[in-house]
Amino acid sequence: MKYREIIEKMTLEEKASLMSGKDFWQTQDIERLGVNNIFLADGPHGIRKQAEAADHLGLNESIPATCFPTAATVANSWNTELGEKIGQYLGEEAVAQKVNVLLGPGINMKRDPLCGRNFEYFSEDPYHAGKMAAGYIKGIQSHGISACVKHFAANNQEERRMSIDTIVDERTLREIYLTAFEIAIKEGQTKTVMSSYNMLNGAYTNENLHLMREILRDEWKFDGVVVTDWGGSNDRVAGLIAGNELEMPTTAGETNKEIVEAVKSGQINEEVLDECVDRLLDLIFTTEEVFEKPYKKEFDIEEHHSVAQQVAEESIVLLKNEDNILPLKKGKKVATIGDFAKEARYQGAGSSIVNPTMLDSTLDSLELSGLENIGFEPGFERYGKRNRNKLEKACALAKEADVVLLYIGLDEVTEAEGLDRQNMKIPENQIELLEAVSKVNQNIVVVLSCGSAVEMPWIDNVKGLVHGYLSGQAGAKAILRVLTGEVNPSGKLAETYPFKYEDTPAYHNFPGKEVSVEYRESMFIGYRYYDTANVNVLFPFGFGLSYTSFEYSDISVHKDKVTFSITNTGDVAGREAAQLYVSCQSDAIFRPEKELKGFKKVFLNAGETKTISIPFDDKTFRYFNVKTNKWEIEEATYTIMIGASSTDIRLTDALFVEGTNAPIPYDKTVLPSYYTGKVNHVAVDEFEQLLGRKVPVSTWDRTKPLGYNDTIAQCKYAKGAVARFAYHLINFAHSFLKKIGKRETANLIMMSVYHMPFRGIARMTGGIVNMPMLDGLLMIVNGQFFKGLRHFLRERRKMLRVAKSTN
Repeated sequence: MKYREIIEKMTLEEKASLMSGKDFWQTQDIERLGVNNIFLADGPHGIRKQAEAADHLGLNESIPATCFPTAATVANSWNTELGEKIGQYLGEEAVAQKVNVLLGPGINMKRDPLCGRNFEYFSEDPYHAGKMAAGYIKGIQSHGISACVKHFAANNQEERRMSIDTIVDERTLREIYLTAFEIAIKEGQTKTVMSSYNMLNGAYTNENLHLMREILRDEWKFDGVVVTDWGGSNDRVAGLIAGNELEMPTTAGETNKEIVEAVKSGQINEEVLDECVDRLLDLIFTTEEVFEKPYKKEFDIEEHHSVAQQVAEESIVLLKNEDNILPLKKGKKVATIGDFAKEARYQGAGSSIVNPTMLDSTLDSLELSGLENIGFEPGFERYGKRNRNKLEKACALAKEADVVLLYIGLDEVTEAEGLDRQNMKIPENQIELLEAVSKVNQNIVVVLSCGSAVEMPWIDNVKGLVHGYLSGQAGAKAILRVLTGEVNPSGKLAETYPFKYEDTPAYHNFPGKEVSVEYRESMFIGYRYYDTANVNVLFPFGFGLSYTSFEYSDISVHKDKVTFSITNTGDVAGREAAQLYVSCQSDAIFRPEKELKGFKKVFLNAGETKTISIPFDDKTFRYFNVKTNKWEIEEATYTIMIGASSTDIRLTDALFVEGTNAPIPYDKTVLPSYYTGKVNHVAVDEFEQLLGRKVPVSTWDRTKPLGYNDTIAQCKYAKGAVARFAYHLINFAHSFLKKIGKRETANLIMMSVYHMPFRGIARMTGGIVNMPMLDGLLMIVNGQFFKGLRHFLRERRKMLRVAKSTN
């Protein structure tokens, strides 16, 4: 241990006190030993440090910070160096605001397009997500503070996220849901990891010994700090045994006492606690070093805004350019239509909300674009209400223009933390507007703003489609620079766009509604499914157009790398993201048709040729063998593919690779769906063959009393009349708020009340309600009203007496 001398001077109570927060965002301090408290702040795409009255839900405004494009946006850049640059600027701002740990990046897989937090995650591919995240981490930590990669692991839905049990086979867990974390931790060298809320195969992630000890600590040799997601601790002692150092937020000392009692009773060895204290001290002391010497307490707002614009420009994706309608020539008469042109949708919602230092406006930026903007009309109500008058005014304006710039997308309350989307559509009133405008002017360029994939049955009505995703505070100007050709678009999709939601692999198994969610599609998510099962898609993974063209040639495969050339055969300079895919020619073990194993972005002037080299690494040919319980290589010939997207393969070659002679892990006859990749509707018995065990019952037992890990939603069938009344009251409040247009508040009820497990009442109230008081509430819920009320009041008095005596 690095800090044995300090730890030996600590009392058991002091050690335990370090294991949970001092308040909502700070760790505990021990003044007599020179141990300072450190500050943790949200920050996947901008620092969210709240000045006062801190809360987790984003209700209170934070200190101004640069709002960079979200991870889902930056992923489209396919540029790890750009990710590192963002990290450097995020780190600089974190230091200026005296933040020790920046809670990001988030790297959960986009298993399903409806996950409400997809805007905060990079990709449907673990290699791509891991490499982008490693760049962010290196940049953030170059300033001496810590990044915190999250949410570990298999946290792929927002509904019931604090209690859902993710049922996934071991190979899929390793290859799809853990590989991005492995890359981020090993290559990015992150100092902190955040455990997720959910259970994984029957155990909460921060108590899961297989995940936290065997994989994270033993295999990956991670020696940093694990912090719970806020309110994500279930059994504090079990979490500590698994190696979870820090529980956030504060529990006002309640769980510290549990740790002290566990050590005294012998339930936990004090050396285990000492190890956790040692790792936390290392995080505290190493991140405090930057604040012990003079440091910049301000940052250059203009410079950071300029970088945010550069990042947005390289991340914008051109999806359609019929008749070369883009770029727009100077002097073109444009009608600007759509509410998002006036009030930009530029960032996500929930714990990632940033208070921007400045915010570019599309309407203001149009004046400097060289285009002749003949007017603006909102065209539609932002939150879906039909408005005939707005539609007609927009059509009247569109008639007078050469080109219509139509700004549409998803609103802030449709994509939000804590909630999953209900469908893949954009609001019907926006589609009606598009169809009406197309009847009076066929030269429509759609500017799309949303953080995740949407269906586009309307795409034939537009000639141009520019996807800005959620492009940050400088996104408006960046998009206009792409529209006018000042910037040649080079973004490529980091997720597949299917024609309709029913085409997606997890369609029948998302989200888990009650006890568990079954990942029956196994490793076949995203392009791995579509390409293997031959399902046509609207836009494939890795797709993006340019104002120039690129020719690939001269592939040469070596034992440790592949080289090839790219030529810019067009008239303007541009960037191209070349992608390496690998396919195993053996069918002994089921695999996706192809898998991304490398990528490289290159800048080329018109007519220029460059030779590109992409190295093979330890992940290029490996698979996880469930019989040997380790990574193996199948001896076979592998097809090496270089593509402009997952379906646009430009060059191929082959390489024979020696294997590790591991036994074949599967019986092909009992896994027919997995060997064909047609996993959209796998039967439970076949999934159990893959799992190697029976799947747990996925529905609630409505006959049992409700307990700590049951949710408020389950009060629907509670024995206590008061609980049932509360359930109906919550439902009424949600419906009423939605009806009167308070959708954000309605969503907050669903996220922070409806799907909250009862233990969350104690874990998220900072000691206002403790677990003994919660026992009283549960008695009331389960039909023992007077007994429960007496218990609750008695425990509250007891808590107040203790608090008074310690002050």
